[in-house]
Amino acid sequence: MASAHRFALVTGATSGIGAAFARTLPAETNLLLTGRSPERLEQMRAELQVGERIVDTLQADLTRGADRARLIERAEAHAVDLLVNNAGMGQFGAVLDNDPQAEIDTTVLNCTAPVELSVRLLPTMLERARVTGRNAGLINVSSTFAVSPVPYVATYSASKAFILSWTEAFAEEVCRQPLDVLALCPGATRTAIAGRAGLRGQVPFAAEPEDVAKQGLRALGRHTVHVCGAGSRAVLTPYFVPRKLAASGLNLAMGFAKRTLGR
Repeated sequence: MASAHRFALVTGATSGIGAAFARTLPAETNLLLTGRSPERLEQMRAELQVGERIVDTLQADLTRGADRARLIERAEAHAVDLLVNNAGMGQFGAVLDNDPQAEIDTTVLNCTAPVELSVRLLPTMLERARVTGRNAGLINVSSTFAVSPVPYVATYSASKAFILSWTEAFAEEVCRQPLDVLALCPGATRTAIAGRAGLRGQVPFAAEPEDVAKQGLRALGRHTVHVCGAGSRAVLTPYFVPRKLAASGLNLAMGFAKRTLGR
């Protein structure tokens, strides 16, 4: 991690990778945790609120605009300087066989929510970073499914491709500003999302959420994209190296076009 953060917002913080981020962040980092289960949020608060550390919780369904607005207001009140967009969902099955509302909610939670939280919170996060001289941080949790269309998890894989592409492009736009940006791409991980998606049984060689969170925090400030797991990195390296070069080149080209042609 490039620098210690004063206050972190973690979405989807009641289980899996989100809970692992909350547990892995240093004790001097205060926490704003959000999720859909008030009981699990209270358990996380009781576990992590030690000494003078602030652990605030907000029950929210981030597929709902009103809940996203409430979360943004609470995050601004705490002056968060690290945003971890982890909340996500998906369904296993053919698109037309799946629950239509759940397919729609997948795109809202995996795409709309992280973009809205980012564009609403990052301007003031950057202002504070310029004053304090300490970089703010943004971690968007994508997936190794982001690099190709995957039948039977079509909406999920496409939504993760969206947030990966958005994060890479955004990172180039702010590369000279006091903000560390990371797209974190876990492979198979032991989380509850597989069960909620309709998958049964354990995925072989799945990573532990704590390992994913630790890798993400170590990569922040050092990389724009981090793929978890040596096997995943070896397989996906050809995809990500050209993407980084392409993003840098397009950043220069689009910057020139913007200056030349205006908006």
